[in-house]
Amino acid sequence: MRSVLHVDMNAFYASCEQSIEPKYRARPLAVVGNPEMRHGVVLTASYDARKFGVKTGMPLWQARKLCPDIIFTPPNYELYIHMSHKIMEILTDYSPLVEQFSIDEAWIDITGTEHLWGTPSQAAENIQKKIDKSLNLPCSIGLSDNKLLAKMASEIKKPNGITELRTDDIETRLWPLPVEDLIGVGRNIKESLNKFGVYTIGDLARTPYKFLTNMFGKNGHYLYMFAHGIDKTPVRPNYENTKSFGNSITLPYDYKDRDEIKNVILFLTEEVCSRMREKGFRARRVSLTLKDHMFASQTHSMTLQDYCFSTEEIYRAVMTLFDRFWVGQHIRLVGVSVSKLDIYDYATQLCFLDNVDRVKKENVNIAIDKIRNKFGMDAIKRASLLDVDFKYSPLTGMKNFNPR
Repeated sequence: MRSVLHVDMNAFYASCEQSIEPKYRARPLAVVGNPEMRHGVVLTASYDARKFGVKTGMPLWQARKLCPDIIFTPPNYELYIHMSHKIMEILTDYSPLVEQFSIDEAWIDITGTEHLWGTPSQAAENIQKKIDKSLNLPCSIGLSDNKLLAKMASEIKKPNGITELRTDDIETRLWPLPVEDLIGVGRNIKESLNKFGVYTIGDLARTPYKFLTNMFGKNGHYLYMFAHGIDKTPVRPNYENTKSFGNSITLPYDYKDRDEIKNVILFLTEEVCSRMREKGFRARRVSLTLKDHMFASQTHSMTLQDYCFSTEEIYRAVMTLFDRFWVGQHIRLVGVSVSKLDIYDYATQLCFLDNVDRVKKENVNIAIDKIRNKFGMDAIKRASLLDVDFKYSPLTGMKNFNPR
């Protein structure tokens, strides 16, 4: 029998802030957009704030009304990405089979590691304690035979819970839950199912397979399988299943200044390219995603003449897309990604016939990665971001940022 863990960080953004700032600990805290903007909202609330009813997406005035003592702080995305990397490093100490699902959650297959870490429950407890001791961050862990049930289990006890949900427990523990608790059931599917009297996961499991596939197509197949706790997908280490690298940020308020947006794009490009180089890839296709203040989305892509991995070349291509398609609309989300990947050994000596300037830039990128890996992200910055402290920048909603 497989033993799969799903590690889910609790109130991740808020917990990261509390981890590095002692005065925030054990106090109601919300990571928010610019508190001076009328349309500022809660991005993440600590569990101390949630006790008062503060929720993600709630307007700041409402959060303040529910919890007068709440602390508002702008997001520090650079910190969250750094913490995410550290968490994944801890998980890979326990098994090479780690699949990161998002910035704050991952699966880890610990099948056959009992001689190293004890029972699966003991391994989960060890991981939870190590993350807490090393990073001062809480997490919930689900344990099961497959990825689906492990993820479902991690939602049951928060914060700091460890829950085992095996296949034998499906009828007694999974089926009584509301149907919207099942992975893959969003608001629209929930409403459609409710119209036919399907209110629990058990109701869904008892619904005929043909009815679901006729109603939802291919999604109906997965709904039926998931309701029965069936998931045969393996835990895939990200480096073995990599088709693209990307990152996006929902901004704390609407950006309308080109220089502000440009610095967000550069920040994202640096992060994406650094991860790509770390995994030994180079890319030939770049994509830019923009969402306006109404969250209408547009994605544009272009294919490069050659494969590359330097931040400068990728950034230049992304900015070409931006200047080509941005028409002055207010921007609320920015995403940068690279695809059409090719494995590349950076340690291999570059051909002397290669473009000298390009080789120099690539070598500089590799050197920057090494310095940052050893001394941290702030050890070296690009000139255009020299005055940018991302904790106090438009990326995090603070007014005292002065873009170049």
